[in-house]
Amino acid sequence: MPQTAIPEQHNIRFGEAVWVWARVAALPLGGTAGQIAVMHRILIEEKRWIGEERFLYALNMLLPEPEAQQLATYIDWLLHTTKGGIVAGTSSCPGFLAITVLSSLYALYGNLGAIEALFLGLKAAVLAIVFAALRRIGSKALRNAAM
Repeated sequence: MPQTAIPEQHNIRFGEAVWVWARVAALPLGGTAGQIAVMHRILIEEKRWIGEERFLYALNMLLPEPEAQQLATYIDWLLHTTKGGIVAGTSSCPGFLAITVLSSLYALYGNLGAIEALFLGLKAAVLAIVFAALRRIGSKALRNAAM
């Protein structure tokens, strides 16, 4: 277990954590890699709730299929025990709804020029988000050329 574990006595209020997980969930594009990158930026760089080493440890525990939802559940379980894990674990619901709406739009109107152009733009944006996420987290996790 990494030495940068979350201290037993942290000052992170449960209500604040609920809002942070809602914020993470509001950015569903990019799939797992995008969500993990959002969590990394918010939890480590912005809020400083968890250390880089602990985050990468948690991410490696979930390999080979690192699910953003599992990572969120684990991190908030560390912070707020069971109730935190439940809140963070269900934070993917808004993202699920957004993807469902986008999928429905595509299924119904995907052959219209404007909708087709919108989705081509979304594909490019999602690709950029995923690439940036992999680059950011990869540069921190892979510390030498052999890795």
